[in-house]
Order: sequence, then C-alpha cells, then structure tokens
Amino acid sequence: MFTGPSTATFTESNLRLLRSLGVDDIQVYMHWADIAPDPLSARRPAFDAGDPAAYPPAGWAPYDAIVREAAALHMRLDLALVPPPPEWARGPGAPRGPRPHPQWRPNAAMYGQWVHAVGVRYSGHYTPPGQTAPVPRVAFWSIWNEPNLGLDLAPQTADHGAVEVSPRYYRALVDAAWSALTATGHGHDLILIGELAPAGMRQPGNFGMMPGLRFLRGLYCVGPSLEPLTGAGAASLGCPTTAAGSARFRAANPGLFEAGGFADHPYPFGLAPDQLASGEPDYTNLAAIPNLERTLDRIQAAYGSSARFGIWSTEFGYLTTPPNPPGDTVSPQTAAYYLNWSEYLTWLDPRIRTYDQYELEDPSTGIFASGLLTASGTPKPAFYAFRMPIYLPRVTGAPGQPLLVWGAARAAPLAAAATHRRQTVQIQFSKGGRGAFRTIATVPIVSAHGYFAKLERFPASGLVRLAWAPPSGAVQYSRTVVITLR
Repeated sequence: MFTGPSTATFTESNLRLLRSLGVDDIQVYMHWADIAPDPLSARRPAFDAGDPAAYPPAGWAPYDAIVREAAALHMRLDLALVPPPPEWARGPGAPRGPRPHPQWRPNAAMYGQWVHAVGVRYSGHYTPPGQTAPVPRVAFWSIWNEPNLGLDLAPQTADHGAVEVSPRYYRALVDAAWSALTATGHGHDLILIGELAPAGMRQPGNFGMMPGLRFLRGLYCVGPSLEPLTGAGAASLGCPTTAAGSARFRAANPGLFEAGGFADHPYPFGLAPDQLASGEPDYTNLAAIPNLERTLDRIQAAYGSSARFGIWSTEFGYLTTPPNPPGDTVSPQTAAYYLNWSEYLTWLDPRIRTYDQYELEDPSTGIFASGLLTASGTPKPAFYAFRMPIYLPRVTGAPGQPLLVWGAARAAPLAAAATHRRQTVQIQFSKGGRGAFRTIATVPIVSAHGYFAKLERFPASGLVRLAWAPPSGAVQYSRTVVITLR
C-alpha cells in the first residue's frame, strides 16, 4: 500500500511509477474542507450537503481524476475521509488565537452529510453535471485521520489531562460516516476505522497526542481492565452509565464492531522495527501491534463480539537525516535496512493486512522526510529497498548452516500477469564481498505480492543480494546484505 499527503502526489505519472513498483493499493486523503463550499466561513452556507452536485465542481476534480486513473491501472483506492472540516462545522468553545482550529468538536451530523455526498458521487452510478460517464466506484474507505492527535481532532483531554474527550467525538464521527456509507450503497465495502497515530503524551491537553491504546479504551467505553465502564466514569467519556446501556452499546455503534479492519500508523520514529518504546505500554508502533491486536480482541469480547479485526498499516516510514533535522530519525542507509526488516515482520504477522509506504518524495521543507525520493526526485536507498526488499533474520552462522533469505520482487506478479510467464528471483552471492556476484539459487515467485522465503547454504562469508529481470528494462537488484560464517 502507498499513502500520499495530498492529491498533488497522485499525478498520472506518479501513479504509473507506483504501479511499476508493484503498488496495488493507494490511500488518498480527501480533505473535507477541500470539497466544502465557503470552508473559511464561520457561517454554514445554505446548500444540500448530501448532494454532490451542491458542492463546487473544482473541489471534486482532482479526486475524480485520481479515481479514474487508479481504476484504469487496476489499483485499489482507499479514500480516506479526513479533516480539516470547514470552519462552519466547528463546535463551540474553541480557544482564541491566530489559528482557527476547525478540528475543534466537529459537527458529526454535518460530517455525515458530506460523507453521504461522497458516497453518492463514488457509487459507480453517478454522472457529474456536464460529464457523459459515471465516476468509477470506490469501495474502500477510511474514517478520519489520527483522531488521537489534536491537530486532527480536538480537544484531546479535559480536567488537566485526566478525562479523554476526543474518543467520544470520534465515536460520533464513525457513527455518522457508517450510516452515510450504508445509506449510499457502500454498506458491504471495506471500511477502516482507527487510523491511529502511534505515540502520545501523558497529558495531551487540547492539541497534543494521546497514546493509541488509551484512546481505544475511551472509544469503546472500557476501563483499564477492558470491561465496560458504568457510572460517573462512563458519563465523563460520553458512554452508557448502566449495565443495560452497555448491553446496547454494540448495536448502537455498528461501525466499531462491524468495520472491515482497524488502521494504525505504526511509525517506529527512529527505533529498530522490533523495539518497543520504553515505558510506554499504550503505544501502537510496529513492535506493539501484537498488544493492539490483543486489546482489540478483548474489547470485542467484552461486548459479546467474536470479531478479530485485521490490522491495516496505512502510514509507515522512517524519517531520514538528511534532510530531516536530527531527532527520531535514521540515516538513509539505515532506513533502507529498517524498512526491509519492518516489512519482514509485517509479513510474519497474519493479522497485519498491509505494508505501507508513506510519501513518494521528501517534502521541500525537509520535515517528515520519509520518502523514497529526495525533494528533487533522486532515488534514496529506500527506493531500491522498497522496489525489491531483502531481509535475513540471521546473518551469522557456522559454515554449511542454512540461512533464511526472505524478500520480494514486488512488481513480478504484474509481469507474470502481463506475459503469462512465471517470474523468478535469483539469490546472488559474492564471496568475501570482493569478487563478482554469481547466482546460487533461482526462486519461483508464486505469491500474489511477490514474496518468497528460502533457506540457503552459502559457501563462505560475503555479500548476498537479489536480482530480478523484468520483461523489459534493466535487471533490478536489492540492497546487499553482509553474512559472516565461522
């Protein structure tokens, strides 16, 4: 999966590049304020918010183009219905200051009306005024973005950080979006909830970040033991206050129990892929996803549900220095290694449905530089690591001891479909890292995503890499891995 920060990422040429790299799913952020009329006005304009024809055509245009091009390239599109809201959908009580804070207590009913308009437009049956053909159907959705981050949903907490506030607003947004998508013929689509940021602080206040599992407990109205809350504790979270109310909670909030999956943004922020954040049990970074899975399962069981949500990684990457300023970052070379390691860990967990890459190019500001390309378009080491990942869980051993070689030729399944010929990957070895590479094994690609895993015996210490010859163009190589046998 690939996620981009704006519609500008998804030009026709970029989509074709991503497809050539083997990307099959893309997530596109549809910002509510980009579609809404008069988004900077505090007064809601008079219009039929559930009718796509009532919105300015220019707001829809870039999204229509992406939907059409993705359909032409046979790429599945996850349309993420994200903030900021228009200012006229902001709730009361926002702090005064130079920033307008449209994400403050957003009106869930208005959000639902907008989602209704989106659902109609991308039903597969809607022909926009002045056009001659329907816009292709969208059948994959994400509700909001990082609701545990105050930049996207506020306030996060009240009473000096003691009471979780944002979960109740997100619960209302999920309910409204779920109803709107169901009403517009998307009730059987793949709909993701969550989209959590992975970290947080103990007192996020209005605009900080709440740790993901703390947010999750508030969202589902459970306490530290993951049992439904009652009484005053439940009331403070906008939850049912009685056992009878808790018994109705599941039916009253179908999106929380019937969603197609739970989305997480498991950035490690400079940590190794298998490293938990020290002293932070409520984080949801990559190494903590098993804890997220267990928590979700126990919460579902507390309400009599046997659902076991798949986990969708919908934002992931390593920030690199350069160009990012130092701090929770790694070098470009380390990022390439960590990305391959991360994908291997993702592949190992059957509950994780996707491996995601966030951003194609680094931003020109050099901030949040998790791209595959520099801001000027030059490939970073991560580009080659993404195109053909390789990871060896063990890189040392005794002579003759087999080592597991895991990897992928991400675009090989597309080549196989186009040529009707099975694709193969070569495992290549350079003895001592000084001589030429030679092929020591040829592995058929049978996975739909190009993955393979093979135990291989190497004759000595040296370098290991993968090679794949596409039907046209130059041979592609992975990064190299040093192995030591003694």
